[in-house]
Amino acid sequence: MGLSTHVLDTMHGCPAAGMQVALYTLTGGQPALVRRFTLDGNGRNPEGLLYDHSSLKAGSYRLSFDVKDYFRSKGVTLPEPAFLDQVNLDFGVARPEEHYHVPLLVSPWSYSTYRGS
Repeated sequence: MGLSTHVLDTMHGCPAAGMQVALYTLTGGQPALVRRFTLDGNGRNPEGLLYDHSSLKAGSYRLSFDVKDYFRSKGVTLPEPAFLDQVNLDFGVARPEEHYHVPLLVSPWSYSTYRGS
């Protein structure tokens, strides 16, 4: 199935439309940018999967979510520095034949994630 992500804004109770996200591969802990994208109205990559089944490889990855700029763009007054700026999720893909869905539930003060389906 591949790799996908989805972001929900738990402060406003909606998808995080417009949030900037970057995908990296990690080799020896060093990130290499794969792509940047802006989440669509459903809080997802507008192009669909980040990697399809045939392209996803075993290894380490990072999704970097631009939380501070997203909430500021929504008119939320944040302190300087903001409590959350970038949320970086480093995760491993052990079985690339399986689907890896990496959702993020986020507010200006907290976040959670899990391996979804």
